[in-house]
Amino acid sequence: MTTKGDMVYAWAGDADILKRGECGGAVTALLKYALENKLVDAVLAVKKGQDLYDAVPTLVTDPEKIVECAGSLHCGTLLLPKIFKEDFNGGRDMKIAVTLKGCDAKAMYELAKRNQVSLDNFIMIGLNCGGTVSPMTARRMITEKYGVDPGSVIKEEIDKGQFIIEYEGGEKGISIDELEEEGFGRRANCQRCKTKIPRQCDIACGNWGVIGDKAGKATFIEICSEKGANLVSGAEKAGAISTSAPDPKGLAIRDKVEGAMLKLADKCREKQFSKLGEGTERLKFLMDETSKCIKCYQCIEACPICYCKECSTKKPYLVPRGQIPPPFMFHLIRYSHIADSCINCGQCEERCAMDIPNSLFMHAIQLEMQEMFGYEPGVNLDLPVLALVEEPAERKRLNDTGDDQIFNIFGQAKGCLK
Repeated sequence: MTTKGDMVYAWAGDADILKRGECGGAVTALLKYALENKLVDAVLAVKKGQDLYDAVPTLVTDPEKIVECAGSLHCGTLLLPKIFKEDFNGGRDMKIAVTLKGCDAKAMYELAKRNQVSLDNFIMIGLNCGGTVSPMTARRMITEKYGVDPGSVIKEEIDKGQFIIEYEGGEKGISIDELEEEGFGRRANCQRCKTKIPRQCDIACGNWGVIGDKAGKATFIEICSEKGANLVSGAEKAGAISTSAPDPKGLAIRDKVEGAMLKLADKCREKQFSKLGEGTERLKFLMDETSKCIKCYQCIEACPICYCKECSTKKPYLVPRGQIPPPFMFHLIRYSHIADSCINCGQCEERCAMDIPNSLFMHAIQLEMQEMFGYEPGVNLDLPVLALVEEPAERKRLNDTGDDQIFNIFGQAKGCLK
């Protein structure tokens, strides 16, 4: 019987899942168990599309099809939570189990604060994440650095500081540090990320800390909530998974790995943010980079924090229509709306047709606000600095009263979520 705070090694009881799953297939087995026993109505996971550079979000309702989502895809850079808001009414109409990276988990919490998703209806299975690689970068990297046809790659993984590929005819690994020095490797936002183990989920799963005869054959699971404890205990009782206590040396190794990755993230932040400069130098850098904007709105469409039905960037008295590139006000509106709650998911940069480093700008602003006000987005349900409101209700209040003051900075925020 597991409880919140416990840590275990776990592996699947099903032979097929054990063979096809990553690190013993515990995550796949837990998802299948949750579906079979009606703990959830569906599972949203990611599976390989045409190749391993094509990550496809997949809603699964048949337990027998869960195994199709087994394994990891480091070259898939999806962010799942906004799908729940836009396609599943925030999970209010069905119970869903979902696998989440650190940035996914943070997005879930930020959307919950805005009443866009209902966390009560989700089982959140966190996946330890050292970072993802853009599909285009991965293809070019494998061609140029590995000398291998990207189409021949059967499997990829990030392990022991290397990006390792298995392809038709062999296997090859190159140091992540070497790759990133040459502009390859993980996405820039992943290099800066410090949410390596998403403990805000119900359970956090990965291979860090699994050693000895269980190495590569079991998943390390950290129980982070009572909901997570019930899931793991129920699955073990039903024979869906088996568990054992973690090796004490493995715990020390896990802490060491996480600590090393956090130090590396600090180093990457210092290096990347130094390019921005300070004061007027930073402002000029931002204005120069954003002058390439073609106003395609992909940064806004992709952002999990953007949720207004009526975007201020589309109001002609704020941003004139038909002007390309748009005036800097277009970007200032976005920065001011999102800055305190940016989760550094990198989607605004990933989708940008003009390669504007949007995520770098936003993350730098967010961290400065975090230092000033102590608010860290996506780790709990504390309200952000800007004391968020329910957008439709607030717009009605503004229209009815003619009052343009959204927040009372000297007291309780008007319309603030309870």
